[in-house]
Amino acid sequence: MLELNRIDKAFPLAKGGRRVIAADLNLRVAAGETVALLGASGSGKTTLLKIVAGLEPPDAGSVLFGGEDITTLAPERRRFALMFQDYALFPHLDVRDNVAFGRVEQGLARSAARAEAEALLERFGLAAHARSRVWTLSGGEQQRVALARALITQPRLLLLDEPFAALDTALRTTLRDDFRARIGAAGMGCLLVTHDEAEARVMAARAFHLADGRLTPLW
Repeated sequence: MLELNRIDKAFPLAKGGRRVIAADLNLRVAAGETVALLGASGSGKTTLLKIVAGLEPPDAGSVLFGGEDITTLAPERRRFALMFQDYALFPHLDVRDNVAFGRVEQGLARSAARAEAEALLERFGLAAHARSRVWTLSGGEQQRVALARALITQPRLLLLDEPFAALDTALRTTLRDDFRARIGAAGMGCLLVTHDEAEARVMAARAFHLADGRLTPLW
C-alpha cells in the first residue's frame, strides 16, 4: 500500500507568495487499486506523482510503501513505473529495445529482455514496429510503446500521467480495460492523473479532485 502522510509542498512565485501544491495532504492507494487524481492544469497533480516517484521532495510529510518510509529513497530503488504525457522514450533505441530497457536494467540478459518485449509489443499491436525508431511512430503508437515499457518491469506501483490522451477512442477503451485487468491480476496499485472524468470512472475505484493543495473525494 502507498501512503502519503501529511504532505506539504509549495513553490515560490516570481511576484511573491507561493503556489500551494499540497497542504497537510493524505492519500492511500491499496494493492490492486487504482486511484484517480483530477484537477485543473497547474493544480499540482503531476508534482504529486513526482513526490511519490522520488523525483521531487516534499517540504514536509512522509511517503510510505508497504509500511516502509521511502521519503528519501532513490527513485530507482522504489520499483515504481512512472509514465508522463511526453512518453520520455529513447530516440537512439528502436521500439523493442525501448520496451526491453527496464528488464535489462534489472539484470535480465538482453536476448531474454527482447523476447519479453516482443511478446508485449504483440499484445499492444506494435509487433510490426519492433525494429523501428520511436521517432518514426505516430503519437498514439509512441504512447503504446511507453505503456508497454511501464508494464514490462512488473512494478510495485504504476504512476500514470494522462496515459491514454494521445490514443483514438477504440484503442483507448481497449487499453483502459487491459490496464485495469493487469493491475488487478498483479496486485499493483495505480495512481492515475487524468483530466477525463469518464476515463477516471472506468479505471478508478476512487477519485479525488486536487485544488489549493487539498484533495476532495469525488467517489
